[in-house]
Amino acid sequence: MTTIDIDALLDDPESRVIVCCGSGGVGKTTTAAALALRAAERGRQTVVLTIDPARRLAQALGLRELGNHPKQVQVEGFEPKGELWAMMLDMRRTFDDMVRVHAGPERAEQLLQNPFYQTISTSFSGTQEYMAMEKLGQLAATGEWDLIIVDTPPSRSALDFLDAPTRLSSALDGRMIRLLTAPAKAGGWGLRKVVNAGFSMFAKAVSTIIGGQLLTDASAFMQAFDSMFGGFRERARKTAELLRSSGTSFLVVAAPEPDALREASYFVERLSAESMPLAGLIANRTHPVLAKLSGAEALAAAESVQSAPLAEAVLRLHADRVDLAAREERLLARFTRAHPEVALAKVPALAGDVHDLDGLRDIGVKLAG
Repeated sequence: MTTIDIDALLDDPESRVIVCCGSGGVGKTTTAAALALRAAERGRQTVVLTIDPARRLAQALGLRELGNHPKQVQVEGFEPKGELWAMMLDMRRTFDDMVRVHAGPERAEQLLQNPFYQTISTSFSGTQEYMAMEKLGQLAATGEWDLIIVDTPPSRSALDFLDAPTRLSSALDGRMIRLLTAPAKAGGWGLRKVVNAGFSMFAKAVSTIIGGQLLTDASAFMQAFDSMFGGFRERARKTAELLRSSGTSFLVVAAPEPDALREASYFVERLSAESMPLAGLIANRTHPVLAKLSGAEALAAAESVQSAPLAEAVLRLHADRVDLAAREERLLARFTRAHPEVALAKVPALAGDVHDLDGLRDIGVKLAG
């Protein structure tokens, strides 16, 4: 089993992007923040981008809240060799900003006020993942930071941003939507065109549920959006190239539990299939044995000290801990046998939640072994 050299990864000047992915509830957001903190303290100009809407990251970094633009972490007593910045993705604001930058003032205003745009900018399938790529591309393009650490949404959707440019472009460039780029004429020309193209049942259902106005709004949206569509896809292509470049590393975060490790296997296989550079697996919240006393020995000792209830309880607790550690080791060994090429780092579970820089710093030390 190979161990991840976290400090070497953070210190390497060629390392520009680190993406933390994994299922929900495994400490992924905290891991990303801890890596960013350690990188900043070791001299990197670091920004951490979280896509998870949890507020814990801001609290742990001593910030009242995170916004859609990076904010520098400046806390009394915190004097890193580099700099630490943090932000949380706001999907709608990122889309709005993209429109303002690339559509021009007049067309941007048309788009932003369009009801169809207001719907897809918050609920269209793939929008969040695409905007995560858009924001990552923006951060990389500025050149202000030499290391970007990305936290991702929980579960398998964490890798959806790999597909997002293709899925969103295909959806907006699909046959039905492209028909709507023609001007909507009196009597619902756009609707009749869709009907004539073989979408009569769909159009009828849409008109019944939300009225023909949707199709008029969609037509106006596509006319305004059409001029910036090429740039939309080109930026996504560049960000996809960035994710596959030698300066990017993916870290899969998992708890030593069956479901989480099954998800981790999915991530590893998917990253391999996509030719994404995988740095390794972080096994978070492990329970190593704290004393060289087997479970059987601890239980035998507990039987002999029943007259001392506290000592008996401690010994029985240790026996349970030995069993838990052995179970976790078996699960991790099974993962390693299935993926022998994947390096591993273990982070012991903490006694309480992380709520400040000291807690994040402690995790960073444990990550580095």
